[in-house]
Amino acid sequence: MNTNLIVVITGATNGLGQLVAIELAKQGAHLVLIARNKKKAEMTKKMLNDIVPKVEVDFFLGDLSLMAEVKRVGQEIKAAYPQIDVLVNNAGVHAFEQRITSEGFSEMIAVNYLAPWLLSNILEQSLMKAENARIVNVASEASRNHGELKLPEDLTNTATFNTKGSSLLYGKTKLLDIMFTAELSRKLSSTGITVNALNPGFNVTGLGRELWFASVLERILKFLHIGDPQKGADIIVRLAIDKEYNGVTGGYFNVGTGKPIIPVYPGGDITMQNKLWNDTKELLKRDSFME
Repeated sequence: MNTNLIVVITGATNGLGQLVAIELAKQGAHLVLIARNKKKAEMTKKMLNDIVPKVEVDFFLGDLSLMAEVKRVGQEIKAAYPQIDVLVNNAGVHAFEQRITSEGFSEMIAVNYLAPWLLSNILEQSLMKAENARIVNVASEASRNHGELKLPEDLTNTATFNTKGSSLLYGKTKLLDIMFTAELSRKLSSTGITVNALNPGFNVTGLGRELWFASVLERILKFLHIGDPQKGADIIVRLAIDKEYNGVTGGYFNVGTGKPIIPVYPGGDITMQNKLWNDTKELLKRDSFME
């Protein structure tokens, strides 16, 4: 790979994001990482330095559940890096009870969908200045279990839910990521920026940490060699830097094979993708999170 590529990654202090950061550091990337927790950021920086002593890594602190923070961090990164080669929207949360942010959004909608949408929008100019920049969105086959999509209502729905409902909402956020990927790829088609989404598989990472049996489940899955996060990290890295995806845009790719997946309805519906885009833009403009 071209060394010194500037790569922005969200959610890089644990799980898949951390594995992706390690791999890209080994390949000479200059890492720009967004983290919520300063202590975790410092630990991750030390770990990266231990593995790749010459790594260039900068952290920006911000809470991706708050759009005002996404806007601030995005603008700080944009000011510091007029050119960005890769943006990996990896941060995600699976909450098992409804949590409403101080801005009035459901936390899962905010972190999993609105944050990557807004961050991609803010960093667009910096990505345009790079030759053949790439945006990589971590989606999931959990999107197949999304209930029914209602727009624009779902973007602001803060109804309480049970554990089953949490899976439906998580799946819905990942469906929105697939749809936003396709629409953004069309909007950026003349810029040289490619936009792709991926299914990282079922991974033993911090995502399910709110389940009371998470640590037991993790041990069982590791024993059975199920849910290897390295595979999930591998497809993210491939979409971020591999030549095989040069010029490829608007796709949704699978862990392991790297082959395209046809998303569940209405994931591939162009009219719905466009409606989602417009509804999201209107919502974020209404609250002054974007110009």
